[in-house]
Amino acid sequence: MLKIPEGRKLDCIPVGRLAIDINPADMRESFGECNHFKRYVGGSPANTAVGLAKLGCRTGFIGKISSDSLGDFVYKYVDDLGINTNGIVRAEKEIPLALAFTETLQGKTNLMMYRTEIVADLLLEPEEVSEDYIASSRSIVISGTALSASPSRDACFKALELAAKHNLLIVFDIDYRPQVWKNKDEIAVYYSLAAKYAHIIIGSAEEFDLMDHLLAEGMDDRQTAEYWFKQKAEIIIIKHGSEGSMAYEKNGRCFKIDIVPVNAVKSTGGGDSYSSAFLYGVLNGREIKDCLELATVSASLAVAAPCCSEAMVGLEELELQRKNAKEKFGELVKEI
Repeated sequence: MLKIPEGRKLDCIPVGRLAIDINPADMRESFGECNHFKRYVGGSPANTAVGLAKLGCRTGFIGKISSDSLGDFVYKYVDDLGINTNGIVRAEKEIPLALAFTETLQGKTNLMMYRTEIVADLLLEPEEVSEDYIASSRSIVISGTALSASPSRDACFKALELAAKHNLLIVFDIDYRPQVWKNKDEIAVYYSLAAKYAHIIIGSAEEFDLMDHLLAEGMDDRQTAEYWFKQKAEIIIIKHGSEGSMAYEKNGRCFKIDIVPVNAVKSTGGGDSYSSAFLYGVLNGREIKDCLELATVSASLAVAAPCCSEAMVGLEELELQRKNAKEKFGELVKEI
């Protein structure tokens, strides 16, 4: 059973990259064809923070951003949403933010990440992670991409140690990005080390396979869940793309979650929307089936939009969309 502290200033602090997404203004065009682009705040943990804030959670953030106008843009965006910025620090001049470009061609989404070896989010130092800030929150979300290089990796493990010390709910969102890793063994080592702290682990089947690579090849969803239940995990969520997702509780309950059919514009952003809506439900004491319904509806809204952070909606809209989806498609989550 999840134990989440009460009476703290913040509900959740995601940790990791706060970056920029650049997409064609018309997502039907390739980058070679379009002349107009739109820029958005991006990065998986940043999107999760935005989603939580829009749903009414008292949200913070830990990360490092550039000291230029792009850094100013992302800082102002999250600050205007009411996200607590006390954990956001600035990199030295000339160190850039990460950029991600998304285009959809013939129904397939191409995500192109432009990251130098020196990029702001991966330069977060352990001493820039405040114990008092972490102790002020009920939960923390660690993004797997932040584990791909030091000093960010070291800062994340400091955050995990402090979160455990102060009894936070710890969430590990595997968030695999192939551009930032050197090899499969490295991925498996650091993912599994982080997962051992987590009460909730969320990822795709591919991401769990990468994490479990050194443990045992070829585990199915149930075997994967059972392994991590022997650590600290209480809830395991394994996503299977268009086939939906599976959620397992340590108490033995299992749920099949269907996707909500939509006219998808892209395949990105759905995971972050899923995580933010699910965590909103968990932090507000909702029953797990309720949390999972909110999650799959939120994911559908994200993939149907030409952006990620801007596609996040408030609670009233999300509840309305859930009601409409259930009336149209029936039960979205089934206990099996």
